[in-house]
Amino acid sequence: MTSQDDTHAAYREIDRWDRGVGWIGRPDEKMQRASHALVGDEGGVWVIDPVDARGLDDLLAEFGEVVGVVVGLDRHKRDAARVANRHDVPVFIPEWMSGVAAKLDAPVERFAGTLGESGYEAFTIRDASFPPWQEVGLYHREDGTLVIPEAVGTVSFFCAPGERLGVHPMLRPVPPRDALSGFAPDRILVGHGAGVTTDAAAALRDALDGARRNLPGAYGKALKELLS
Repeated sequence: MTSQDDTHAAYREIDRWDRGVGWIGRPDEKMQRASHALVGDEGGVWVIDPVDARGLDDLLAEFGEVVGVVVGLDRHKRDAARVANRHDVPVFIPEWMSGVAAKLDAPVERFAGTLGESGYEAFTIRDASFPPWQEVGLYHREDGTLVIPEAVGTVSFFCAPGERLGVHPMLRPVPPRDALSGFAPDRILVGHGAGVTTDAAAALRDALDGARRNLPGAYGKALKELLS
């Protein structure tokens, strides 16, 4: 098992509930990259899109033994290999996701339909070449937890004024309604920012319905923040 590098920053905890927890690995980052640990139906811990941080292993140990690390977006390799190697587990990648496995210095396993024995159903959010984007969502029906790595987020860059949850700026012209509109989750965990745990289904519906309508406000706000 490799050791944690003490030079990593301390994390900020988000999204804790009885079957999981999230954290922001670099709290000072503008994009607020978020990662999550989910307790599966068989008790193992699944780590989603991890950004490593000082003290992370102690946090994960509160929920059980790590059984796998997951890459949910082709651009979210982050520290997946590092965390997987430290816990001697594979990195799990959807069977249809390309261009990721070869870039990971860790054992890889493919999955489809469900994520191992976690109880989380896997579904394709986007698999497109323009813009290049491969993203898998995870949903636990009994727990009401929906994981969306990139298509929506809560960080300011994603949200138009007044939005709690916003569609990624690149997807606002073509929001992923077909992939996401069929869910009514109790909580939504995202890859950028803290999750939505109150009226999550309404927040998702509003984000999808308002993606195009709120596009000018979202783009204006994002441009202002990029220039600040």
